[in-house]
Amino acid sequence: MLNFQSFDITSLRKAYEGGVTPKDVINEVYRRIDEASDPGIFIHLIKKEDVFIAAAKLNNYDFNIKPLWGVPFVIKDNIDATDILTTAGCPEFAYMPKENAFVVKQLLEAGALLIGKTNLDQFATGLVGMRTPFPIPRNALDPEIIPGGSSSGSAVAVARGLVSFSLGTDTAGSGRVPAALNGIVGLKPTLGILSNTGVVPACRTLDTISIFATSVADSHKVFHVAAKYDDQDPYAREFSVPPLTFPSECFVIGVPNQNSRRFFGDTNQEDSFQSSLDALVSLGAEIRELDFTPFFKVAELLYQGPWIAERYSVVEDLIKETPQVLNPIFKKIVKQAESFSSVDTFRGFYRLQKLKKDIASIFPQFDLLCVPSIPTFYTCDELKADPIGPNSNLGTYTNFVNLLDLCGIAVPVSPRKDGRPGSVTLIGTCGNDAYIGAVALLLQQQCRPPVGATKWELPAQFLPKMSCSPEEIKIAVVGAHMSGLPLNHQLLELGAHFFKRAKTDPNYRLYSLPGGPPDRPGLVRDPSGSSIELEIWAMPISKFGLFMTQIPSPLGIGTLTLESGETIKGFICEASEITEAEDITSFGGWRGFQSNLSTKLTETKELSNEKT
Repeated sequence: MLNFQSFDITSLRKAYEGGVTPKDVINEVYRRIDEASDPGIFIHLIKKEDVFIAAAKLNNYDFNIKPLWGVPFVIKDNIDATDILTTAGCPEFAYMPKENAFVVKQLLEAGALLIGKTNLDQFATGLVGMRTPFPIPRNALDPEIIPGGSSSGSAVAVARGLVSFSLGTDTAGSGRVPAALNGIVGLKPTLGILSNTGVVPACRTLDTISIFATSVADSHKVFHVAAKYDDQDPYAREFSVPPLTFPSECFVIGVPNQNSRRFFGDTNQEDSFQSSLDALVSLGAEIRELDFTPFFKVAELLYQGPWIAERYSVVEDLIKETPQVLNPIFKKIVKQAESFSSVDTFRGFYRLQKLKKDIASIFPQFDLLCVPSIPTFYTCDELKADPIGPNSNLGTYTNFVNLLDLCGIAVPVSPRKDGRPGSVTLIGTCGNDAYIGAVALLLQQQCRPPVGATKWELPAQFLPKMSCSPEEIKIAVVGAHMSGLPLNHQLLELGAHFFKRAKTDPNYRLYSLPGGPPDRPGLVRDPSGSSIELEIWAMPISKFGLFMTQIPSPLGIGTLTLESGETIKGFICEASEITEAEDITSFGGWRGFQSNLSTKLTETKELSNEKT
């Protein structure tokens, strides 16, 4: 009897330290695969003897050098592995890659052991897991429920405990919906952090590799290994990936208000979501409701707008030459692209940009968003009766995320009253993966739900207090560099990450400086002033000098005193340059001032329309 059961990374490390060998683990993986007896999980299962050979090439056990040493994983079959057919769920499309996908290469170099390639909705188009020419994977928890897609096999393999983690892809929710349906974690990173080199695209501008794991901690361990910059991927973006960090003070979570919550009559799901919000409150969250209608309008663009043409571009030759090889539902969906013109495409871009601008004013009010991962559950029989409607409904809380360049993580919570798995998705702005991951970790630890379909115990995790690494410097920003505002990209491009919100002590005044765009504030120390809201970001010290060169006069970096008494480097303005500036101290900060301007502009437009 082996002295291990759970394949979570922490437990595997302990097992290896106790004398278990990679060969032991591999034998156990294949025993579990045989026991699962589900022909729908894998499209290609690597021969056990070949995995033995790969394991034999590992150096002596050392998790410091190879952080995924001996950890088994699988990948979705739209991701390349050397000399293994990539089918994307369509045998007639299949090709033989000569090298591993960039992310797969990073994982193998870190010591992970590839077991096989998993089933999916054809060309990663679907959230149900049933649009495949291969046998349909069975949901790990209830075979009557759909497995979820498009990363169906990847999610089921992890939920059944066959491997430690898996790779999927996510364009509209394919890395989150199957996680929710199978009771595991689904991490959808900020677009561009994980390379798409060696991935068959669904929508190239919106795709990302996603990560399935049984715990938030494991998903981020894999994320840290995989998140290397790939200069061969034209959509790659260079971000730093900080450790999971959690605010030391109350954090604000935006949630759909009662009028914009959609559960399609599933009261158990509605109750589960409310229970999850209660759990977040117990962790220190302040819950604020907002109208989610603008997000739903963005979601409609994904399949009702010209983005469907991106999917069409991948299979154009098949549609024109051998359409009979395509799944009929997939074919029906992508052929809509033939009705869109180039003019429609630009109109779609304009529509999205307008919605993005409307939504941009929402995010500054919150640290993150929380939504149900799925609005309800569907059975396989319901999908057979209606293959389109339920799929569309499942994307209610996922379809808008990639279009808005947000990051998200589906996290298991307490089971519903009927025993089905509970799940919520935490959503953050571009680059805030570590922040939402930290909250997700605490939430999973708070709820301690079952681990997929296994009988494993969720390992206890301890989150370090909010802190910078020794290689980082904290910088206070008070205006256009704040998250979601016009110059925030300068911080992100230099590898900075959000740290926390704070306020100055009461001895400051804030001014709106003339000039622009972009509009900019100036912060001046003044004993007759007030506390001013700001954001603190952590930046690699090595990039600080380059950041300084981007700061124009009369602004500079000086030493600020916070409300707590702490001193910190941050933006200041030369006092001699405020004679023609507007004093906006009374608004409490730049966001308050901007919000006031937006309100006035709306009122002016409404008045103008009334006169017209």
